[in-house]
Amino acid sequence: MPKAIGKGRFTTGFLARLLVEKFVLGRPAHRIVAALAHDGFDLAEGTLAGVFAACSDLLAPLAQLISDRNAAAAHLHIDETSWNVYAAVEGKDSHRWWCWVFVGPDTTVFTIAPSRSTKILTEHLGVDTDDDDKLPDALPGGRELLLSSDFYVVYQILGRVDGVDNLWCWSHIRRYFIRAGDAHPELAAWTAGWIERIAELYMAHTAMGAAEPGSTAHTWAAAQFSAALNTIDAERTAQMSHAALLHPTAAKVLATLDREWDGLARHREFPELALDNNTSERALRGPVVGRKNYYGSGSVVSAQLASRVFTITATATRAGLNPLGYLQAYLDECAQAGGAAPTGPALTRFLPWAVSTEDRTAWARDPRPQPDTDSEPRAGPAPQRPTDRDDGLDHERHLQPA
Repeated sequence: MPKAIGKGRFTTGFLARLLVEKFVLGRPAHRIVAALAHDGFDLAEGTLAGVFAACSDLLAPLAQLISDRNAAAAHLHIDETSWNVYAAVEGKDSHRWWCWVFVGPDTTVFTIAPSRSTKILTEHLGVDTDDDDKLPDALPGGRELLLSSDFYVVYQILGRVDGVDNLWCWSHIRRYFIRAGDAHPELAAWTAGWIERIAELYMAHTAMGAAEPGSTAHTWAAAQFSAALNTIDAERTAQMSHAALLHPTAAKVLATLDREWDGLARHREFPELALDNNTSERALRGPVVGRKNYYGSGSVVSAQLASRVFTITATATRAGLNPLGYLQAYLDECAQAGGAAPTGPALTRFLPWAVSTEDRTAWARDPRPQPDTDSEPRAGPAPQRPTDRDDGLDHERHLQPA
């Protein structure tokens, strides 16, 4: 039987399930090993680590094509969160790395990198810098890029490049007002006023999204959206004109609103785009579950694998594909290629945004054997439902070594 990993012991179904168990469901390796042991299959954690490393090389070309498409998008949601990598790296005195996410129109890319610097953005986006990592004055070829993000300084810096426009997150500025009110009860009425103004902005934006462009309802909602922005603009200006009389915390929040106003008000030009960066924050939830369960990555190779699997499965899911069935089909192709990643049309066949109707139908299904619901019930006790200890793995069919 062809193997995805040369001279490997395991079927492609087994390998796909291992990847889904750890990187989609967030189960740490030692618990996967323990679950297999319950079914009489002894697998050393070291063997599992070797299997994961081999899978990483197979997945690299597909993840790279997804990353290339993402980097060329005209609009990206971007965010980052801490991620530990327990490996000694020259020039780095801690294990704290960062898991970045870039969400495009039809791709989601993760990069686990040793820093939280602008360099990670420029490398992903293909923006050339000089020897001192100085950014260019403008994006090449007249390219234009919209970045939805929070106010972190690296996004501010990239926004200074001609061709890059920041769309700041209204949800973040809203949190500043809420935190000010929570910390200082005397600001409760002030906070409530600002929350109400931002709520009106969101309601108008939602109404625009629900209405047919060009319709009377859309025109009305657009006018309401513009009016809500104008109200916020006028109120911030009025309050900042008396900043010396404000509570220091209120003045600080308003100073942030004032400083970031251009990026917040730019949503007027792009009403079809989300007002906040919740898209990328939601995309990070899966990796964050994994971080809580297995604390990060044990090596740089492991971090690379996590980035690749997160990227591939998140993008496949957005295309309506089942991550397990999709990965198994891809690993089947690797096996047919003699234990190597496919190339040419055999590789591009797996691009989630361009799959054929036939493949989409096949890869949207769960490849695990399903119960025969059409057959007559047989006499005898009803089958037991899986318990919480059930790891969801079909060991009889998929998890036995070939």
